Amino acid sequence: MASKTLTLSVRPRGKPLHKLPEELSFPSTGTSSDLYAQLASFSKTSIHRLRITKGSDGTHVPNTASLPISDTGLRDGSTIYVKDLGPQISWRLVYLLEYLGPLLIHPLLYFLLPASAPSTLQSLSCALITLHFLKRELETLFVHRFSSATMPLFNLFKNSAHYWLLAGLNIAFFTYRPSSPAAGESNPYITWPAVLLFVVGELGNLNTHIVLRNLRPANRNERGIPKGLGFGIVTCPNYMFETMAWVGITVVTWSWSSVLFAAVAMAQMGIWAGKREGRYRREFGGKYRKKRWVMVPGLW
Repeated sequence: MASKTLTLSVRPRGKPLHKLPEELSFPSTGTSSDLYAQLASFSKTSIHRLRITKGSDGTHVPNTASLPISDTGLRDGSTIYVKDLGPQISWRLVYLLEYLGPLLIHPLLYFLLPASAPSTLQSLSCALITLHFLKRELETLFVHRFSSATMPLFNLFKNSAHYWLLAGLNIAFFTYRPSSPAAGESNPYITWPAVLLFVVGELGNLNTHIVLRNLRPANRNERGIPKGLGFGIVTCPNYMFETMAWVGITVVTWSWSSVLFAAVAMAQMGIWAGKREGRYRREFGGKYRKKRWVMVPGLW
């Protein structure tokens, strides 16, 4: 039996797309990713620049190969709005470029700023921060799976400013200069517990990222309910362990510049964690055990 064909009304949202059809015939057995591919072909635009929403309620139609068009709520005669998101860039490339800044800046200023041999705290600070961002780069290459292939190009400059300026120049300048508190003597009863906290935070963070990777099959957008170390306490244990690592770095550097970066990073992670808790509740309903704390037990 031949599949039914749906006729969809197509409207641009925002800037008009070149050669976008006003009406589209689409097989009822197709998927949402087929719909994106067909519209991208007509408009001669990258599929990653398109965002489709339903005219009935304005909800987003995701670009998912496993999502039948019938499950999106679109029917024969439905209207869809197509928006050009503008120039895009790979998520993976953005991550690699934004983390590259601190990875280059810290060793450079470590060797350039001190008037004499760097102190123990300065050497430890450079080692911990370099290891942190080297881990980030390796995770980007070998661990992370992204739900979307691209993001707006503008995000590259916004994200890079956060890491190159706040985590890079800001922390490096105030940590490695001769008058820095880190240029003084190290108290081993403070320094080494902070290093241990950093190591535990980094390893816990890596473990969480591996758990999240294994929940998302390759080339698929679906995900399951995460379980394992930390997930019974907070929504996002990766952010909890990230916070632990940066508390360790802050204690080692003895710098308000580290406090500033850590505070900004925690605020952003807290917002993301709150959104993820809401998403888990919507997606999994009664199967998901609601969390009181999303990132830091007893605090956030």
